[in-house]
Amino acid sequence: MNFDILSGSSLAGLRTILAAALCALMVVALPSCGGDDQVADGEGAVAEVWTCSMHPSVRSDKFGACPICGMDLIKLDPNAEDLGPRRVSFSDEAVALGQFVTAPVVRKLAEVEVRLAGRVELDETQVRTMTARFPARLDRLFLDYTGIRVNSGDHLAKVYSPELLVAQQELITAARTNPKGASANAAREKLRLWGFSAEQIAAVVASGKASDRTDIEAPVGGVVTERFVSEGDYVKTGDQLFELAAFDKVWVVFDAYESDLPWLRFGQRLEFTLDAVPGQSFTARVAYIDPILNPRTRTAKVRINLDNPDELVKPGMLATGKVIAQVAVGGKVATSDLAGKWISPMHPEIVKDEPGPCDVCGMPLVKAEELGYVMVDSAAVAMPMVVPTSAVLRTGERAIVYVEVPDRDKPTYEVREVLLGAKAGDEFIIEDGVREGERVVTNGAFKIDSELQIGGKVSMMQPGEPADLVARRAGEALVNDQMKALLNGYFIVQQALANDQPDAAAAGVLKLADIASAHMKVEGLSADDQQAWHDAVMAIREGAFAVGADGLTVKQRRVAFEPLTHALIALSREFGTGGTSAYVVHCPMAFGNRGADWLSATDEVLNPYFGDMMLRCGVVKSPLATFIPEPKEESN
Repeated sequence: MNFDILSGSSLAGLRTILAAALCALMVVALPSCGGDDQVADGEGAVAEVWTCSMHPSVRSDKFGACPICGMDLIKLDPNAEDLGPRRVSFSDEAVALGQFVTAPVVRKLAEVEVRLAGRVELDETQVRTMTARFPARLDRLFLDYTGIRVNSGDHLAKVYSPELLVAQQELITAARTNPKGASANAAREKLRLWGFSAEQIAAVVASGKASDRTDIEAPVGGVVTERFVSEGDYVKTGDQLFELAAFDKVWVVFDAYESDLPWLRFGQRLEFTLDAVPGQSFTARVAYIDPILNPRTRTAKVRINLDNPDELVKPGMLATGKVIAQVAVGGKVATSDLAGKWISPMHPEIVKDEPGPCDVCGMPLVKAEELGYVMVDSAAVAMPMVVPTSAVLRTGERAIVYVEVPDRDKPTYEVREVLLGAKAGDEFIIEDGVREGERVVTNGAFKIDSELQIGGKVSMMQPGEPADLVARRAGEALVNDQMKALLNGYFIVQQALANDQPDAAAAGVLKLADIASAHMKVEGLSADDQQAWHDAVMAIREGAFAVGADGLTVKQRRVAFEPLTHALIALSREFGTGGTSAYVVHCPMAFGNRGADWLSATDEVLNPYFGDMMLRCGVVKSPLATFIPEPKEESN
């Protein structure tokens, strides 16, 4: 075998060729060997995306500065899981470092603590003004300064009055002529109206002597709070002399801000303390709420009446009070201690167990519901959903919360736009946007929002489409149709029982069971809403089968009708009535006076628990809320 001998220059050229070939092979075998930060031009390459943490709308295919704020762009992770425009996930370490805290959405009566500041004042009903009953001169004034305490019958002043002398002479003359005649009686009545007692009038007649001087006595007891005259003054009939006030009853008047007025009601319990009486608290009912605001302070007066037999509480003392109000859906104030009570509309401190007249003014008492209350245990009370105030982020026009997504490999959170109700202390009432049992972020929400903004997703400052407000809106039209079908099937059964037609009720309730079986699932609802719908409709179907069971008497069907009603009321309160009118009606005498509810298509009372025997027994408690209306299509 012959080998050619290569020269040094030829050998160097061969080495160059081999090196070039090796590099070409490496490029073919490793198309991305240039590093993670480089973008390959070959097929299937993933392009880099760079964005600004402050302005996530900025996108670039290379590193650089944000054209808006000048900050360095950051690279988005191309391998991140696509969670949609409203969700973001974190590692367990990031959650721990961010100190994320969640709390459940609960359905309960929200408690509002209203703080009030006020002062003790005189009870205006306990203030008496003494006036001159006849013209006179005050020769001697025994009450020569304010603050003197007097009792009924005490001497207040000694007066001189020529008119008094003439009136006594008229009585003496008339009594001598005819003691029981009209003139004598008129003279006696005149002196009586001037403040003379029957004994004093009889003494004038018996003595036969008239006098132009007499003593003025106190008609009532109390403390002299104001003196309008001085010794030696001449007074005419009707001139004010003194003001007397009793301290055994006083008013405590508080200032309530206009934002607190929705939670205040007549008859509410108000607890307060006095700076001058440490260690002791007082409780009374709200007797008056001023209907007019003070335009300067934006407050209204709230008054309670306080019994003060020991006169421990003095006018002018400063008071600090609070009212605990329980708030239901719609901002209604709920109460349990006034259930079944009757209250005086003129004097709300008068509360009784039965109807009747007010002890103070004689006006008829009214039910507590007529003063703006709803009872905690009544069908009219709908428990609101509440979340801590720290869970809500507000932009002025929108309010959002971050909901923890369950059953995820990594902690995941979803932004929800919510419809806020009233602010109740440290909680917000949520009208729409979340479901009971979901967990909302109460600490760390701003960190989650920042991550969504960086990703260019829906966030506090970047609203999404209105249709995404609530997850179940996608199936809204179908929910409406199915609710109409369920309620209309129920109304057939209710009317049959009210008409004492057990066979018609059995046939109608089996049709209702068929309707429920055909509507166990609603396309377009979220997983949680779908589960809630399924469970509720399943309960309605089972209740319908119980009412329509073979061999039952009409009485037994009526007993089984109550659980069916409860299931349908629960479903209607969760998903609305689909635009169908539905009223909750209550019969207090059903089932041995335990009471029971039913649903009616109108506000006419047709009792399915008694039928013709007590057809009109019942009271309409409240209409059920309809579902959120479906948007109308725009015509071309």
